[in-house]
Amino acid sequence: MCYMTKFPYVPPHEFNIDFPKLMLRYRAVQHRAGETGWAQAQLAQTDRNGKLARPVAPLANWASREGNGLTRPLLEAAAGVHREAVLPRFHGKTFTARAAEQPLEINRDAPAHGRKAVLYATCFVNYNNPSIGLATRAVLAKNGVETEIHYPTCCGMPQLEHGDLEAVAARARKVADALVPWIDKGYDIIALVPSCALMLKIEWPLILPDDGAIAKLAAATRDIAEYVVDIDRKEGLTPGLAAIDGGVTLHLACHARAQNIGPKARDLLALIPDADIEVIERCSGHGGSWGFMANNFEIALKVGKPVARSAAQSNKPYIASECPLSASHIIQGMDKLSEQAAQTPAPIHPIELFAMAYGIDPKEWPCQPSVK
Repeated sequence: MCYMTKFPYVPPHEFNIDFPKLMLRYRAVQHRAGETGWAQAQLAQTDRNGKLARPVAPLANWASREGNGLTRPLLEAAAGVHREAVLPRFHGKTFTARAAEQPLEINRDAPAHGRKAVLYATCFVNYNNPSIGLATRAVLAKNGVETEIHYPTCCGMPQLEHGDLEAVAARARKVADALVPWIDKGYDIIALVPSCALMLKIEWPLILPDDGAIAKLAAATRDIAEYVVDIDRKEGLTPGLAAIDGGVTLHLACHARAQNIGPKARDLLALIPDADIEVIERCSGHGGSWGFMANNFEIALKVGKPVARSAAQSNKPYIASECPLSASHIIQGMDKLSEQAAQTPAPIHPIELFAMAYGIDPKEWPCQPSVK
């Protein structure tokens, strides 16, 4: 966000300083010098970690649950992850597996029937929150959109944070090899998490500027809220949306804002009748894996305190953010405020709220992980 709103010397200023990329180059130098910590590198292996945790998801969730006085101090000592930080939960069955087992009937009477899209599952949705993906499939099917689910590998955002540009480039090529043939068959590409959409649209083309497949993938990729709003504006949505009781506090995720597409999550929820939306456009303080770490956790909560306070004072039953990590961090910040609501709401993705407004029963995608 420094590039877009904060730092005064970005292009076209004569100083021509892209501050975020300056910091990225510094991290790349550190990484090549072997200064990326072992624990940080292991935490960034999201695919490996998800595959290892999947068969023992209840045990993994028990061990990583905040408040576990037996395991969390050990995790803090070994990996530098703060013992109080809320960590993503794992699922025994991935989004891709669930989607394969649950075929959906496409609404052929929908105004947008004929559209086709590949859902890039992302590591977070695939291993940690399949509900986002299943809600997306249901909403798109109701609006006549044929979907395919693919997950070649993680987008590399965790590696980008550490300056491992070679690893990011390798992942970009692998994903492009898998998805570009679908573009050639008339499919759009939808990224289910804004961090991943940002990587496909903007970061990968900067790292691999001469790769035609990467450029083609970037041009075809849409954020999920961006895509549904585009359906409404071009073809029109399938009727049937109903009001959601109590209203929503919506956090505009920084990685969605950095795509420079406008507040599409707000535009999405505004399509729900009688929508009562309170928008918070400010950093949650989490900063990807940075906010988990023992050296940073208290700072992350401090930075996010204004967001948590605003969310608590809104006193609405839903806290939504396109960034699941930000949403959980905001909830944790609310828990630490004396003015918090009587019952802190659970975080939810805007597309899940949209599915609820369509009357799609959340029980149709029962993806709450076990922590026993």
